Amino acid sequence: MDNNYLATWKKKSVCIGAPTNLLAAVTAFIPVLWLCSTYNCWPSPSVVLTAWGMVLLSFGPFYIVEPVSYYAALGMTGTYLGFLSGNIGNMRVPVAALALEATDSEPGTLQAEVASTMAICGSIFTNLAFTTLAALVGAAVVAVLPDFIVAALTKYAAAAIFGGTFGNFAIKYPKIAAFALLATLGVKALFAPPAWIMIVFAVFGSLLFARILYKKDSKKASVT
Repeated sequence: MDNNYLATWKKKSVCIGAPTNLLAAVTAFIPVLWLCSTYNCWPSPSVVLTAWGMVLLSFGPFYIVEPVSYYAALGMTGTYLGFLSGNIGNMRVPVAALALEATDSEPGTLQAEVASTMAICGSIFTNLAFTTLAALVGAAVVAVLPDFIVAALTKYAAAAIFGGTFGNFAIKYPKIAAFALLATLGVKALFAPPAWIMIVFAVFGSLLFARILYKKDSKKASVT
């Protein structure tokens, strides 16, 4: 019965999430189109393609890496919500992961979909409220803070969030966490590749290692 409900859930999620995300992508061009039409400053196709190529080289790998790496925590509906609202790595993934842990939900189940979706929805409303508040009074608050606190917030806040998320999953899957940490550090020490290559290696290398462990455990279970 859970599988039937999950199939219905995913079908409705696609029906709502896909056109909503596509609509957001299309409407994102409205300010640019308004600016170009108002001031008659249309860029040439070569300039547009050059700018798009630079963005593709910088962020192209993330088009594949982020949906794959975040899906286990976000679920299908959470993925639509996350990419629509933004702040995926530093906000949506941590709250979704904590929701799965708090509700003892197994990724890929209906319970996990509901738990992560509710958590992400709550984070979106909270994020919107506090972002609005920060826009109104944030500058005044930051102005009275000591410099070392401002430096810590701007330089290390995101790293601390990612570290906490990594630690949360490391407790559950210590072997995979150890592989991801040691393998990426080893590759960085030996080759010093660009950051996007490190991310691709860390994500897909960890997935491959997790798959190997899964097959190994399955063979042991079948023998016993």
